[in-house]
Amino acid sequence: MRPTQIPKTYRVKSFGCQMNVYDGERMAELLAEQGITAAPEGEEADLVVLNTCHIREKAAEKVYSDIGRLRRDDGSSPLIAVAGCVAQAEGDEIMARAPAVKMVVGPQAYHRLPEMIREATEGKRVTDTDMPAETKFDALPRRRRSGPAAFLTVQEGCDKFCTYCVVPYTRGAEVSRPHADLIDEAKRLVDAGAREITLLGQNVNAWYGEDAKGRKVGLDGLIRELAEIPDLARIRYTTSHPNDMTEGLITAHGEVAKLMPFLHLPVQAGNDRVLKAMNRSHTAESYLKILDRVRAVRPDIALSGDFIVGFPGETDAEFEDTLALVDTVRYAQCFSFKYSPRAGTPAATMEDQIPLAVMDERLQRLQAALLRDQFAFNTASVGKTCDVLVERKGKHPGQWVGKSPWLQSVHFTGDVAIGDIVTVELSEAIANSISARLLSPVTA
Repeated sequence: MRPTQIPKTYRVKSFGCQMNVYDGERMAELLAEQGITAAPEGEEADLVVLNTCHIREKAAEKVYSDIGRLRRDDGSSPLIAVAGCVAQAEGDEIMARAPAVKMVVGPQAYHRLPEMIREATEGKRVTDTDMPAETKFDALPRRRRSGPAAFLTVQEGCDKFCTYCVVPYTRGAEVSRPHADLIDEAKRLVDAGAREITLLGQNVNAWYGEDAKGRKVGLDGLIRELAEIPDLARIRYTTSHPNDMTEGLITAHGEVAKLMPFLHLPVQAGNDRVLKAMNRSHTAESYLKILDRVRAVRPDIALSGDFIVGFPGETDAEFEDTLALVDTVRYAQCFSFKYSPRAGTPAATMEDQIPLAVMDERLQRLQAALLRDQFAFNTASVGKTCDVLVERKGKHPGQWVGKSPWLQSVHFTGDVAIGDIVTVELSEAIANSISARLLSPVTA
């Protein structure tokens, strides 16, 4: 492709969290509005957007590997844009190290992609990592297409400043989108085919706003209003912070039928000294009390969390406290990671960095316990009858895959269609999914 050509096709490759998936979808919609179409599977794209995540170690090096793989046999490359959190944190270095990259755009500036593309096709290399006061969402196109399960970003940024985390630096301060905008976007998603909406935020339960009557509401108020949308069948939210689990939100789990019985509430560690060093605002005991309150109003709730092993200074005994917390909670599913120092965060310069071999051993033990509990939760689900939202075709002929209310991946065969909500009997537990028998379609 000559430098002066406007790209005709694009591909957006997103890494990391659900918010990156949402951002990737919105960038794709933005490009489509410019008349640029998605490249057919297996074909090269004129424009490639690498939508990056900076949470895990070696994230930047992965970007350079991906850029190298985009190089064609004749030595040319597509028009390459690096977006997301790595772009925000290391944009200048990317421009210096990777001449093939023509655009670097941060997560708060990707609404400027059309303008940046025009500049890039004029031979310029363009960087925009500003965090403007005005919201990018006002400049994005309206949602017109959706799968049966859709993401909706309601809050961005973080004010918590956990000592290991780069999010406050790459996503900025906590910002809540206006209530009216969210209701409007949710309705458009439902009109476009969504049956389930997952509300997203770095600290999603820190969302607040004013409803149509001028009343101040938190996430529970937003959920209650979203539940009034007739064709919206399911509501979820992630990722939450223990500090923002209000009584109203907990109560909503027991009162709002459309709010699914699933809660992702990261704890990160089970030892109070480690939690304090992480600048987490909770203790192991206060975290467990929150879970007790949620279970009291919704006894069947499935619990999920995040863990970091090998935080600087973590002793063997302190790690055992994490295992003890896991034994107490019995999570339905979880995410666990080795600590990785991120440049610019306080933890990166702390003393007593844990050797990699020790972190590896601890992670294996933790993941064994988490997988044990996930399989136990799935096993205990066998025999239950529940509704499943059909999301895609399975690997085998006639097989379909969807999600249970507890966010389990459920596969079954039958005469259904994507977007249907059907009744199944859960029949066999597997480590990461459940087999089921189709009973009858749900007409609601």
